Formats: sequence, C-alpha cells, structure tokens
Amino acid sequence: MSPVPAILSIDQGTTGSTAMLVARDGRVLSRFYSEFTQYFPRPAWVEHDAGEIWDVTLSVCRKALKAAGAEARVEGVGITNQRETVVLWDRESLEPVHRAIVWQDRRTVSICKELRERGWEEEVRRRSGLLLDPYFSGTKLTWLFRNHPELKGRAEAGELAAGTVDSWLMARLTRGAAHATDHTNASRTLLYDLSSRDWHPELLALFEVPEGIMPEVLPSSHVFGITDGAELGLEVPVAGVAGDQQAALFGQGCWTAGLAKNTYGTGAFLLLHTGDARIESRSGLLTTAACDERGRLAYALEGSIFVAGAAIQWLRDGLGILDSAEGSEVLARSLDSNDGVYFVPAFVGLGAPHWNPDARGTLVGLTRGTTKVHLARAALEAMAYSTADVLQAMEGDSEMVTRELRVDGGAAGNDWLMQFQADVLGIPVRRPAMVDTTALGAAGLAGLATGVWRDASELLAAFGEASVFTPSMGAGQRASVKTGWRRALDTATAWSTWKE
Repeated sequence: MSPVPAILSIDQGTTGSTAMLVARDGRVLSRFYSEFTQYFPRPAWVEHDAGEIWDVTLSVCRKALKAAGAEARVEGVGITNQRETVVLWDRESLEPVHRAIVWQDRRTVSICKELRERGWEEEVRRRSGLLLDPYFSGTKLTWLFRNHPELKGRAEAGELAAGTVDSWLMARLTRGAAHATDHTNASRTLLYDLSSRDWHPELLALFEVPEGIMPEVLPSSHVFGITDGAELGLEVPVAGVAGDQQAALFGQGCWTAGLAKNTYGTGAFLLLHTGDARIESRSGLLTTAACDERGRLAYALEGSIFVAGAAIQWLRDGLGILDSAEGSEVLARSLDSNDGVYFVPAFVGLGAPHWNPDARGTLVGLTRGTTKVHLARAALEAMAYSTADVLQAMEGDSEMVTRELRVDGGAAGNDWLMQFQADVLGIPVRRPAMVDTTALGAAGLAGLATGVWRDASELLAAFGEASVFTPSMGAGQRASVKTGWRRALDTATAWSTWKE
C-alpha cells in the first residue's frame, strides 16, 4: 500500500503539547500528547520554560511520525498554539533568555493601569481591537524590558527575537531560518494594527518594544519555512499557523461572515466570523483576526466566558457531588426541569457581555427539595445561558443573524448540554465528528498551502459528518427559562454592588 499524503499538526496548549498526523481522507493516523511544567514564582504569576515546551513538542512529533511509519507521506506541518504567551530568545543560539510569560499571568496590571491613566486605552483599542489587559502579549514584553534592562539592550542590538509560541516553535523547527507569525497570533499582542495589518510603530513605541525583534506577519496558510532534518527527521514546509481559537474557527468551517463557533473548555470562547468587516463592539467584545476559506486575513468578534467546564470541575473536586464530569449528563437528564434553580458561576467575576469583575458565584431558587441533581443541571444550563448572552451581543454589534452554532471542546461531548444549548438559542447546534477542531484547523491550513486538499470544501468533507441538535423547546418556555437566568444574574450583580 502506498503512503497517504498527511499533515503533521502541532497543538501547543497551556498545559501540554499534542502532535497529530492527519491524512488526506481525514483519518488521524497517530496522536501523542505530553504535559510540561507550570511555574508560579509569585501569586498571579504564571511561567513556562520555553525550552521544555520545545523538548516536549519535538518528542511528541517524533513519536507521532514513528507510529505512522510508512503509512504516511508527510507534506507539511501545521501549528496552533496558546495565543498570548510570549517568548524571548537568542537569535544565534536559539536559547530562551527568560521563562515564557503565560497568557494567564497578571503581573502587568500596574502597567495597564499606567497606560489607562495616560489616556491610551481608546487609541489602543481602536488600532488593535483589544483591551488594555495583562492577558495580551504587549505588556509582558514591556515588563521584561523594564525589569531586565540588559535584555532591552540586547534586543536593540539585534541579538534577540520575540514572539508568541508559534514563532518560537517555528524558529526551532527551522533552526532559526524562519522568524514569522500569522495575523491571528499577531492580533493578540496589542502591537498589531488591524487596519494596516502589521506591527504599528506607535504601538511598539508605546509598549517599549524594539521593532526589530518582532516576527514577520504572514497569512495563516502560507509556507513559513522548511523544517530542519536534524530536528524533525524530515524536511517539509511549515505551512499553516493560527492561534488556538482561530484554528478551531477554521477547523469548524467558519470561513464566512455570520458563522460562529463556541469552544467549551475550562472557560468558553465564542467567535463570530465577520468576513472582511472589522466590527467595533459596543458590548466590550474583542475584535480579532480570523481566516477566510484560503487562510487569508479576515475578522471576527470574540467573547470569553470565564467559567464553563470549571463549574462542573468545582462540583466534582470542590464539593464532591460528582464522581466525574461525564456524570453531570446523567443527572441533568433525570429532571424534567430545573425547578427554578439557577447557578451563576461568577467565581472570578462576569465576562462578556456583562463585565462585572466584582460579581461572585450565586445559587438562587433553592428549596428543601433541592439536591445535587439540581446543582449539576444548573451548572450545565449556565454554560448555555452564558453562550446565548454573548451570541446575542455579537449579533447586536454586527447586525448579523446566526443560523447555527458550531461547537467543540470537552463539554461539547455532552448530548444533553448540546440539546439544551440549541433549545435556549432557538437555532441548530452542530458538533463535528471530531471535536479536536483546533488541531484539525492547523492541519487544514497547512494542507491547503501544500496541496493536500484542493480547497476548503474538500477539507471539511474529509473530517466527517457532524451531529446536529435541533431546537425542540417552545418559544414560551424558552422565554421563561431565560427570564429566570436574567433574574439570577441580577442577584449576582446586586451582591457585588450592595452597600450599607
């Protein structure tokens, strides 16, 4: 049997790296995953050893290639990554000069506050589409250079390179030949202008970042460089790159305006593709880069739900009322309704579109008959209600009507939740045959650039038939349960604003 054309897809996440060989016919020929160390040197600080990320990533890639063996003819590499984590490294030795500062890290709160007080928030938002928040990469570089002036000197002398994790992996895979990124990752840095589609000199100066250390910005489906045979054991193009949420958007087939996807993880990330139109949100949503059907630059609105699957984890690990996350589906099915019990899991405040950092988790509607079954159902329902809130805000900002929601992530495997999501939204929910759409998206972008798939339609067909959940709830019942959710939100807000 002759080998099948395939793409090596690297999914570099916050806690580990996955390598997956995806064949032209959509089969996953091999898949390996390995975790790496999380560092918490001070409260609210989160760091990774970029060298360890590379070692772990290279290891799983080699295992995936070995497992597939002669069955696969690798045509290219795709990379998707944790988006806002920043790496600084020596151009010549390719060694990191500081631990990577992770997207979760909050050490730059004071820098963000300083820039707000200097009146920069609106200008930064106008150019980058983002908020002044430690979440994004720009202030991480500001912190590194302010606190390590020797690194600033080396950067200005041209000795260092910076980038998000995709750039770091690309540099290592190509032995330093490629220093590049794509528009989706660049758009998460606070340094990229969505209109000029490149690094903006004024933003670079504002965040005290030397322009020479930044990678070249290229389309997501593009030949970025060739892998070094000594590292990977083969020389093929690195041909697809996208940040994790945009890769999932692409892997879901959301390539044109009006298509939306939600990833249900610890939190949830909802993206609405807006095509060539850059939409300025009135609801506090982010404007970000996305991909069209060929991996070229397009735009999207993004909203983050801070707590999704984490609420189920809390019921399991914090309260001990679930044996497993999967058990929540069985419990939810055992009730005909929520009996008026609502759970607002605002453990770290409320995100989009409510934006109340002082709100806290709230349970309402409890009676003597309330049991752990009600709590499990309420936690699942909260994911669906929160998603509906964000999607409604997106539709209001964009003046678009969403015909269906495409879903992925761990909780997307919960059939009860997906049906309830469709009922609350009043539109179909489409779940792909493989919910690992982040890695599939990266593979697709690389496969289009290398000819493994002729076009996006052929790519999507290879990934298999989706499951579709169609709304079955009547309009009156839908309005009633959503009214209950709004009352619960009001209660959580009242708790945060009460004064003697």
